[in-house]
Amino acid sequence: MQDQKILLLTLHSFSLTGGIEKVCRSLSKVLKDLFEQQKIKSYQVLSMYDSVADLKYVNQKSFKGFGSNRFRFACHAIKFGSSSDVIILSHVNLLIFGWIIQKIKPGKRIILFAHGIEIWTELSKWKTDFIRKNVEIFAVSRFTADTVQKVHQLNSSKITVLNNCLDPFFALPESFAKPLELMERYGLSTDMQVLFTLNRLSYSEQYKGYDKVIEALPELPKNVIYILGGKADAGEELRIKELISSLELEQRVILTGFIADDEIVAHYLLADLFIMPSKAEGFGISFIEAAACGRRSICGNLDGSRDAILNGTLGRPVNPDNKPELLSAIIDELSIAQPKAEFLQRECLKAFSHASYSAKIAENLTARAVLNL
Repeated sequence: MQDQKILLLTLHSFSLTGGIEKVCRSLSKVLKDLFEQQKIKSYQVLSMYDSVADLKYVNQKSFKGFGSNRFRFACHAIKFGSSSDVIILSHVNLLIFGWIIQKIKPGKRIILFAHGIEIWTELSKWKTDFIRKNVEIFAVSRFTADTVQKVHQLNSSKITVLNNCLDPFFALPESFAKPLELMERYGLSTDMQVLFTLNRLSYSEQYKGYDKVIEALPELPKNVIYILGGKADAGEELRIKELISSLELEQRVILTGFIADDEIVAHYLLADLFIMPSKAEGFGISFIEAAACGRRSICGNLDGSRDAILNGTLGRPVNPDNKPELLSAIIDELSIAQPKAEFLQRECLKAFSHASYSAKIAENLTARAVLNL
């Protein structure tokens, strides 16, 4: 592996804050570390839409952002790809560049990250054919791996399950007490129990389940408060506010809007329970962030979320469309004795630390390099 040149192609890594972007940042940091440890010869990260990088994750000389200039991105992707040994595509929409590079320089190792909904449905014929013949899949969860294999009729040997990890710079709390500053900001008293969701609120992605939580809230004790964090587009903000108003929950639902990075841990600590009963989560990095902060989660059981809660160790899966089941789970989680916060954090780090993730990436790169000798 020491002789390998690796190219990572991304859409966004630093200009957005979603799950896929977090994966891209973590992967960039892995490549940076492998290079500095002299385990790979070189690496390059090219981002179609970013303009600048956060240099904690990537060396300046190894990053180039193209600020939405697709033509320049394409030219550089093909140029660097032709001289690289391994091309990693962070999203299926970048598959065209793997196809072009393979046409120009056959025999390149091409790895495609499969996150979730973007690759769960049928693709155009050329994409499916190219994946079957020339591409390895790194799937972020067992559900995504199984779905991709079934939908695209892939050989299981071409798919590796590689769960996402905590950001290498995620600020692990040493104390798990609720932050008084946030309690005062939101007008919370000590007898209130807090449900918390952190997610981008998009009108075109109404599968995250936060509306299901709002609909369940009237049937929960009145001291249960719901904090819904994350930036919302105009359409979704209007829809959610209308739902809150129709149920007369203005005093029990708090919409925070965008939460800055330096306040995310504090919001997890404010919660008694993290909840996101999604129906189309590829993995769900928020679940492992919650566990790292000593908080259990409720997630959906119809997607990749099970991996993120370690099949029940860090939380509880429910059918998002079954309101009685969701209500029962919330009541149980808020009332029964829960594992200590230290235990949840410890189990989370065992499975999802960045160090573990880096070792798995290196192992997979090494294993294939040996096979190609």
